[in-house]
Amino acid sequence: MPPEVKSAAYTGPRMLQGDLAALSPVLREFLEANVNLCQPDSIHICDGSDEENRAILTQLEKQGMMKKLQKYDNCWLARTDPRDVARVESKTLIVTQNQRDTVPLPLGGGVSQLGHWMSPEEFDKAMAHRFPGCMKGALVNNWPCNPEQTLVAHIPDRRLIVSYGSGYGGNSLLGKKCFALRIASCIARQEGWLAEHMLILGITNPAGEKKYMAAAFPSACGKTNLAMLCPTLPGWKVECVGDDIAWMKFDSEGILRAINPENGFFGVAPGTSAKTNPNAMATIFKNTVFTNVAETSDGGVYWEGMDQSLPDGVTITSWKNKPWSLMDGEPSAHPNSRFCTPAGQCPIIDPQWESPEGVPIEAIIFGGRRPEGVPLVYEAFSWQHGVFVGAAMRSEATAAAEHKGKVIMHDPFAMRPFFGYNFGQYLSHWLSMADRPGANLPKIFHVNWFRKSPTAGFLWPGFGDNIRVLDWMFRRVKGEAGAVPSPVGYLPCHDSLNLQDLSGDVDLDKLFSLDKAFWQQEMEEVKKYFTTQVNSDLPKEVGEQLELLQQKVNQM
Repeated sequence: MPPEVKSAAYTGPRMLQGDLAALSPVLREFLEANVNLCQPDSIHICDGSDEENRAILTQLEKQGMMKKLQKYDNCWLARTDPRDVARVESKTLIVTQNQRDTVPLPLGGGVSQLGHWMSPEEFDKAMAHRFPGCMKGALVNNWPCNPEQTLVAHIPDRRLIVSYGSGYGGNSLLGKKCFALRIASCIARQEGWLAEHMLILGITNPAGEKKYMAAAFPSACGKTNLAMLCPTLPGWKVECVGDDIAWMKFDSEGILRAINPENGFFGVAPGTSAKTNPNAMATIFKNTVFTNVAETSDGGVYWEGMDQSLPDGVTITSWKNKPWSLMDGEPSAHPNSRFCTPAGQCPIIDPQWESPEGVPIEAIIFGGRRPEGVPLVYEAFSWQHGVFVGAAMRSEATAAAEHKGKVIMHDPFAMRPFFGYNFGQYLSHWLSMADRPGANLPKIFHVNWFRKSPTAGFLWPGFGDNIRVLDWMFRRVKGEAGAVPSPVGYLPCHDSLNLQDLSGDVDLDKLFSLDKAFWQQEMEEVKKYFTTQVNSDLPKEVGEQLELLQQKVNQM
């Protein structure tokens, strides 16, 4: 503890708003204990009113932390400290008494890639180093953060989250990744349901039949774009339930139902445009907070891939608050810049998006950015095979975390940064769903919109044309679409994908080709990952699925 904190006489905070006596005993005890620890100058107990919201925004603008965007209705811009721009996985921890409750023990020792563990004793030391007196004194940075001391800790046994040093996104929006995934996944395991990094969409065919699907992609791999899809096939309709998190539970009739526990979207701005996601663009220009995007001189926002021309004379200020032009050689908006906007504003929000019963899930989709080797779509042979497909997911790293470059990373279930407990036990929990009496298990698929030609860019047009893949899945769920078995799963048979009026030539042979050498190497990478990272916690069913796939690939 710093000497000045030891000797300083703390007389208590001023009460700006609220009444401590009106709080529940548990909440009051929590607040009083942390007031004594952190020593704030004042306390404001929120009432959630519009007046309070306006007052807070006005204060933040006065302090230089926010700026009102005059071009839009109640939209605001925040520029963070350049050191505080993404999730900090290396400083995001799960606190348990036993390490193996949090992560499998890697073969031969070393650091786990499936989460970061901290003992309760080390956590107490980390708390004592950071929190005493941390709210005392004047604000010296208009973006309050302490990147060198950032810590995002989760204590599942107490259902407690402690975050220090970061004001960015998922490090400070503690109801999102921290609670709705890491803590919730622990609760879900105890209570027999699933808390997943998945979008939820409703899809209606031209005949008026509707089905719901959930999809797990790593951050910045197109979840929001798919959740808000504008179909190019006539007569199809997509509606959005959620774009990031799904809580799923079997009902009394064995149907897997999903809710979106969030009230809004926290989407990646760069690459979002009227072409890639018109529904997102129609959602975000009122009641929205933008973080680390560029600003236009007429009071608007700008980012790479926005595909909007600026009026003559309008200039751009970068996310670093400096004048910007195309000649600068660096992006105007940070690659992980975001919009945070109410979900209810989405023009295609599903009528059931807030249903407490949840929507019935008939298909689960896994996917990621794979420029080589992985076909456009395939269906798992069984639930057990589908769990293996999720466990074996790999994808190019994105700007959503602190990783650099285009390295292909293992990201099982798109949950690698978000597991609240041991990944091997997580796989066992997924497998156990098949043992539930009367469970109506969804079909499981894998997609890859991002396969490239060595010379001609992406092989699949993507965006609205992804409805053609969803159409095939929809018909597979109904038992109507044709498929052929392959080593990796069921592939669409000839002419089973609806390519009607598809613009441009699409080489289906290349999109669905399976190269033996690629898949042999892929399976070696997955085997190495399972062996070294999951080790003895790997369920035998997943190991058996790997062996089956290796045999099939070797026989190609």
